[in-house]
Amino acid sequence: MQTSFTVNGRAVTLDLDPRTTLLDALRERLDLKGSKKGCDHGQCGACTVLVNGTRINACLSLAVSHEGDEITSIEGLGDPENLHPLQAAFLEHDAFQCGYCTPGQICSALGMLNEVAQGWPSHADPQVAATPAMSDEEIRERMSGNICRCSAYPQIVAAIRAASGAAA
Repeated sequence: MQTSFTVNGRAVTLDLDPRTTLLDALRERLDLKGSKKGCDHGQCGACTVLVNGTRINACLSLAVSHEGDEITSIEGLGDPENLHPLQAAFLEHDAFQCGYCTPGQICSALGMLNEVAQGWPSHADPQVAATPAMSDEEIRERMSGNICRCSAYPQIVAAIRAASGAAA
């Protein structure tokens, strides 16, 4: 099937087997290797990308279902000379060890911060209608779909708090 979408600001059209996941289309057809294939079951979050500003597990989503969508992978967030604030915060707070999960963590954090800005509730706050506070508990709850095998969670939380403008 021919499928067209925008990836990191660039319009692309691909001829794809309809069973191709978005992750495989990004990695194998567009050579965007930042998003990782960790579990291939949507359990680790290493493949997290943003679709129309919302975070998804790219390993669970068929590429053909994203006709006309805007997809942002880690490669679309910044470059070495001009890092995205989350990328800079991850470096500043040493929020990675092996780095395998880092692209998914950063994309998920950006999606999570968008959710908070839109007032999406979480299980961490019993006041569903309240404006979410960026407490460590709130960040951990909202990032719970992203696993770090190296256990850099305290640094990841600190980086997200810093990038969100919350006090450390």
